[in-house]
Amino acid sequence: MTAAENVCYTLINVPNDSEPPSEISLKTDLEKGEIKSKTEALKKVIIMILNGEKLPGLLMTIIRFVLPLQDHTIKKLLLVFWEIVPKTTTDGKLLQEMILVCDAYRKDLQHPNEFIRGSTLRFLCKLKESELLEPLMPAIRACLEHRHSYVRRNAVLAIYTIYRNFENLIPDAPELIHDFLVNEKDASCKRNAFMMLIHADQDRALDYLSTCIDQVHTFGDILQLVIVELIYKVCHANPSERARFIRCIYNLLQSSSPAVKYEAAGTLVTLSSAPTAVKAAAQCYIDLIIKESDNNVKLIVLDRLIELKEHPTHERVLQDLVMDILRVLATPDLEVKKKTLQLALDLVSSRNVEELVIVLKKEVIKTNNVTEHEDTDKYRQLLVRTLHSCSVRFPDMAANVIPVLMEFLSDTNEAAAADVLEFVREAIQRFESLRPLIIEKMLEVFHAIKTVKIYRGALWILGEYCSTKDDIQSVMTEVRRSLGEIPIVENEIKRESGEVKAEEEVSAAPAQKLVTEMGTYVTQSALSSSRPSKKEEDRPPLRGFLMDGDFYVAASLATTLTKLALRYVIIVQDKKKQNSFIAESMLIMVTVLHLGKSSLPKKPITDDDVERISLCLKVLSECSPLMNDIFNKECRKSLSHMLTVRLEEEKLSQKKESEKRNVAVQADDPISFMQLTAKNEMTSKDDQFQLSLLAAMGNTQRKEAADPLASKLNKVTQLTGFSDPVYAEAYVHVNQYDIVLDVLVVNQTSDTLQNCTLELATLGDLKLVEKPSPLTLAPHDFANIKANVKVASTENGIIFGNIVYDVSGAASDRNCVVLSDIHIDIMDYIQPASCTDAEFRQMWAEFEWENKVTVNTNITDLNEYLQHILGSTNMKCLTPEKALSGFCGFMAANLYARSIFGEDALANVSIEKPIHLGPDAPVTGHIRIRAKSQGMALSLGDKINLSQKKTSV
Repeated sequence: MTAAENVCYTLINVPNDSEPPSEISLKTDLEKGEIKSKTEALKKVIIMILNGEKLPGLLMTIIRFVLPLQDHTIKKLLLVFWEIVPKTTTDGKLLQEMILVCDAYRKDLQHPNEFIRGSTLRFLCKLKESELLEPLMPAIRACLEHRHSYVRRNAVLAIYTIYRNFENLIPDAPELIHDFLVNEKDASCKRNAFMMLIHADQDRALDYLSTCIDQVHTFGDILQLVIVELIYKVCHANPSERARFIRCIYNLLQSSSPAVKYEAAGTLVTLSSAPTAVKAAAQCYIDLIIKESDNNVKLIVLDRLIELKEHPTHERVLQDLVMDILRVLATPDLEVKKKTLQLALDLVSSRNVEELVIVLKKEVIKTNNVTEHEDTDKYRQLLVRTLHSCSVRFPDMAANVIPVLMEFLSDTNEAAAADVLEFVREAIQRFESLRPLIIEKMLEVFHAIKTVKIYRGALWILGEYCSTKDDIQSVMTEVRRSLGEIPIVENEIKRESGEVKAEEEVSAAPAQKLVTEMGTYVTQSALSSSRPSKKEEDRPPLRGFLMDGDFYVAASLATTLTKLALRYVIIVQDKKKQNSFIAESMLIMVTVLHLGKSSLPKKPITDDDVERISLCLKVLSECSPLMNDIFNKECRKSLSHMLTVRLEEEKLSQKKESEKRNVAVQADDPISFMQLTAKNEMTSKDDQFQLSLLAAMGNTQRKEAADPLASKLNKVTQLTGFSDPVYAEAYVHVNQYDIVLDVLVVNQTSDTLQNCTLELATLGDLKLVEKPSPLTLAPHDFANIKANVKVASTENGIIFGNIVYDVSGAASDRNCVVLSDIHIDIMDYIQPASCTDAEFRQMWAEFEWENKVTVNTNITDLNEYLQHILGSTNMKCLTPEKALSGFCGFMAANLYARSIFGEDALANVSIEKPIHLGPDAPVTGHIRIRAKSQGMALSLGDKINLSQKKTSV
């Protein structure tokens, strides 16, 4: 075992700026100083030994002048000192001085102070020399009967570690501890004793548990946790024992300790897949989520519920508990609510959808009464989306949901209102029977809509789906009400002149010459007016939008009026009424155009909007059948096609999910009978306790790819040349936030290399955790050195350094071999993720760091290039497959990924195939990357630049 792999019990923080003291000054302080100076000197000695100093001359000084002292701080420091000091000679024999130390240990084990006894017993757990432990065994046994529980529980731990390492010193330990356990009353002592029996003599542990199985619920929580672990291990090793202990696990579900309930529920599910067991465990998890105040606990337990749902046989049991799961929505945290709603949506079925919708409707109404808060808006959005999904999957529910949600169209929060609008658009297209209800509710809330985006959408829906004479007239009435008196320009001037004299009201400012983005000159004349602000507040909504200069809504209004007028002509046969309606529609469009061209609005109308309104006027003046067909049929066909494609994609993703979860058993697969399974075959199931321990230590095992190129060898980096005196190579193992460098160092010379040290430094957001210990390498010997590096964010990092060593017997200076740089790959931290188009656009607008990469590749196919980029950057393509299919010479796609640190990375690929350069011309274009941090954007750009070209195999 190398020095780097030695077990370390005690970690001590060392200040780097202090000057190391000399051995003589330390000796003086230890011999003649006061208690305080002796304490400081002892601390310095400990730090120096930890840094590799030997200091053999101080050993006897400490034994003579420091060991007899009764000061508690010094006694504690001495335990650390005896732990780290070398106790053997170079040939492996115990130092003579250690006999004196052993006698001091024995006295401390008989000390009247329980702290000194207990801390000495803890120290003995760390000793690896049986010669030192043997004389102390009677004193250790005697500590089991000490009056204080602190001493007794540490005595149990000391006996356990000694029995595990040197069984010959205390062969009757299991029997001794079993007798101790039967008579012990303290919970912590019982827990330690029971834990020892589990690992040392499981049969005795089971015997003890059998005698007190009915009293388990009265034990302390720490002992109950160990009992759960024992039952788990026993039942997995020997399934026939399940019936004996499963009742005990059921009882522990009622424990007062949340930790015990959590472990018992997890164990119960692994021991039994019976519906009653799954239901009891799930109910226990739900109670924990509701009662625990810590959001992290809630999220962890929710994850366990989601894991339960993944099992096909458990899903039906959980479907009956949907209403209980929805109780979690009382939690204020948004992330918990999000997971809960997703879980409820996954579990919803025709049996419980009605109850689910009732609860969600209540929650939506509650959010309306709460004081506005950022999370309230987001929660309302989540609820709207969940109700949307329920209505799509269960069309019968749509009629109950729509009236409640339509009220939110007048909400000030645009995001929630936009979600409602999207839902209404889909519902009105899919469910013909609901169209009258939706149009009626839409007309009710139309006047109260506050945001222009929602207003545009509502106009489109009314224009597209109003098909009766009364509805069309109602829409026209609402539009006139929302516009106010027309013509608008004259009315506005009149309103202003009512307050201010005409000559004072409007004064033309001198014309300004401006340069547009295209580089052309435009002349802008502004009218400065002194109209009172209170008058602006009195304007109807649509007029308010137009006066603010938002004429895109005017283009939408023109399209809506054109559709309605063309439909009105078909429905109503009276020519006079037809002409009257068309004339009214045209008057509204003309007055809006007039307003746009005037200088009253804050911004003038754009050319696009003028063109659109003019086109609508032309269509109404001609009323040709072709235009009628385009406006009234083709628009709806486009929406129908888009919704069909989206539904197909959802069904396809759901099918893939269900295929993943359904365990397919082939016809000729062998049937596994639990009773006939051999013990060694039972190990196929992972030990949950072991897995959780490994996860906590950061040692989760990743499954290596079957491809040998993707195995460990692919991550080995050569650090020095083959002709260097010291050859070194490193295996870079990335484990979430840690990087472990396993460096192989080979002495290629015929000399002994002393103090061979690996010196490392980092560049970027990396931090070296500890300095590797120096080694001594025999001629042609090799050793492994491990170094840990912490990672703080997603950006490219570089580790560089050198190996320094002394040649044994040489008088020259230290030798140095410079190592090659190790580049840490950003791809180890980036994972594909998905988000909605709206979220992507929002993040794209918010993120300030952009990196534009020019495409420089030898790939000639657009789709192949996109797949190559996706493969080399771990990003996910958000653009649907159908939008990318076909060939038109260019392609645009959005990519998204998230790092394990929670950082988002967005990319937009805009590429084209220059056909004029021939069929073999490579792809050209740009990739724009946006991220919140500069490091992420630059690192991802570097990665794309490095991997753009396809390497020929």
